[in-house]
Amino acid sequence: MDTILKAENLNVYYGSIHAIKDVSFEVKEGEIVTLIGANGAGKSTTLNTVSGLLHSRTGSVSFLGEPLTRVPPHKIVEMGLAQVPEGRRIFLQMSVEENLEMGAYTQGSADIPQDLERVFGLFPRLKERRRQVAGTLSGGEQQMLAMGRALMSHPKLLMLDEPSMGLAPILVEQIFAIIQDLHKAGSTILLVEQNAQMALSVADRGYVLETGRVVQSGSGQELLASSAIKKAYLGG
Repeated sequence: MDTILKAENLNVYYGSIHAIKDVSFEVKEGEIVTLIGANGAGKSTTLNTVSGLLHSRTGSVSFLGEPLTRVPPHKIVEMGLAQVPEGRRIFLQMSVEENLEMGAYTQGSADIPQDLERVFGLFPRLKERRRQVAGTLSGGEQQMLAMGRALMSHPKLLMLDEPSMGLAPILVEQIFAIIQDLHKAGSTILLVEQNAQMALSVADRGYVLETGRVVQSGSGQELLASSAIKKAYLGG
């Protein structure tokens, strides 16, 4: 499998706060890779560094073999990397369909109708609500919309930042079922999650972040079986 994303020795600061410390990881084509850790461990900061919203003082990020250092975020999206941000960040005053169309700004307008149908096939609830104002959707529907919007850009790598945050358990299961469906359909996914149990159960590989450092890595099943992980994240 080819390596799609490679991050090496990232060090990111917020002022004098050293948020990310020598973080390295990679994602291969066709994988689900998860970054797990407690709130404040540096997971979202890592994603935002990959997508160009933050900059590392050291090291490098490469995507499809191309360096991303100093590439503007909108150009990174055009290269095929899409991020579903924490908190969803949908356009609340726009309709469901208009939100999805905004996700397709890197694509030709001729492709939009078939791309909409593809997203509606994955998220039938969105099709039922295509004319509805996005701000009136439930939390789970808004998460589906944020994921659908990212898929409209035909990403080669889909990055999901805390997709289960704030959702009822039944909706969390639904979102993770969709993540597995996307994976089966060929999507490569980098998943940031506080829900370690769910994330590791769907991931091929995982990295554990603690206070800005990678402290453990392995296959999803290896990490699920780890006594240290069970104790720290799974209540075992």
